[in-house]
Amino acid sequence: MAYGKFGFPSMVNKASSNKGAQSLSSGNKNYFLVRVTQVNLDPSLPPSAIGSISGEIINANAISSGKVIPNISPSDPYRTIVPLVNEYVWVRYIINPNSFGGQYVYDSPLSMYGIASVNINPNPNPTSKQFLPSSQKLDYSQVENGAYNVVDNNSINLNPTSNFSEKGNIHPLLPYTGDVLYEGRWGQSIRFSSTLKTSNPWSTVGNDGDPITILRNGQDPNSSDFGAEPITENLKNDLSSVYLTSYQKIPFSLANENFLSYTTPPTTPSQFTNPQIILNSDRIILNAKSDSVLISGQNSIGLSSNGSINIDAASHYISSNDIKLGSKNATQPVLLGDNTVDLLTQLTEAVKSLASILQVQRDYPGGVLATSYNAIAGNILNQINDPTNGILAQLSNDSLKSQTTKVQ
Repeated sequence: MAYGKFGFPSMVNKASSNKGAQSLSSGNKNYFLVRVTQVNLDPSLPPSAIGSISGEIINANAISSGKVIPNISPSDPYRTIVPLVNEYVWVRYIINPNSFGGQYVYDSPLSMYGIASVNINPNPNPTSKQFLPSSQKLDYSQVENGAYNVVDNNSINLNPTSNFSEKGNIHPLLPYTGDVLYEGRWGQSIRFSSTLKTSNPWSTVGNDGDPITILRNGQDPNSSDFGAEPITENLKNDLSSVYLTSYQKIPFSLANENFLSYTTPPTTPSQFTNPQIILNSDRIILNAKSDSVLISGQNSIGLSSNGSINIDAASHYISSNDIKLGSKNATQPVLLGDNTVDLLTQLTEAVKSLASILQVQRDYPGGVLATSYNAIAGNILNQINDPTNGILAQLSNDSLKSQTTKVQ
């Protein structure tokens, strides 16, 4: 199949295409099995060619027919699962009703080992299996009993354009009744599940059928090296997780559940049984690139940390009828800076006036002048009037007022 000017497959004559398709394999002439021999991922290719494959047709005896079909496109434009070399896919021939031709499209790779392998499902050309190392000659029964094929990239070329290497410790998810599972090759998954009493870790409360959605990126690093064994998600240890619950109880603890600032502490995530969303990872980032991040809670917004809580901004605004700093039991009110300075200035001026009078006030004990100068009053005036460190100088230069924090 050739590619036209804009990178789209050139349609061939419908009649000749049907004739070619009918000679490809036995059974359904327009639906046949192909072993992938090439995956086209070079970004310099025409757009429609990227993601296409070539593959040899496998006949009814599971032997290569020797017939290679090139330029097979993904069948679903909205969901592409890129196969690896030596994986099997079903291929269909489809007719374009708007033209006189058609094309071949492929579906998802086949599972060669049941759910035992999500990382890779190769099956080399059976005619060349005799040349494979013993680690790659395991049959289905051996895999079922606990062994798994170890791929030697020197003998099985998995995908020359992506340097893919098998990871034998990637576990499939253990499915539960009614589950819908989507799994990647490296421990990513989305599970659409429900409460099933006593069947799974989140079904200790609620009713059967209560929905739950689990998005996981990266399995528990402590999982065994035996990748064929199914596992369930581990919210605590999986690399990154998002849980959307309905009425489940999730076994999970916050890094800090110190709620000393609360009069009535909130229910911890592990005990909460109403709908909640849990995000867990080494770091969580919320960033609004052009507007705002808005966080709102009906009862409260709790921020806790084993380290510090840092808030950096050009301006901070807090609007509340009751602000307590230092303790939820704080009772001492803060002072208004301007009003306090004004009152202290008035008091100081009054003391200054009194000291000025007392400084020259004469005392005649027994009819004899005791002194012509009141030293105590003079010292008070010096403390008030000193132009650098005097009380009035300090009150007038705003040194007592915070330059960043305002209260009302």
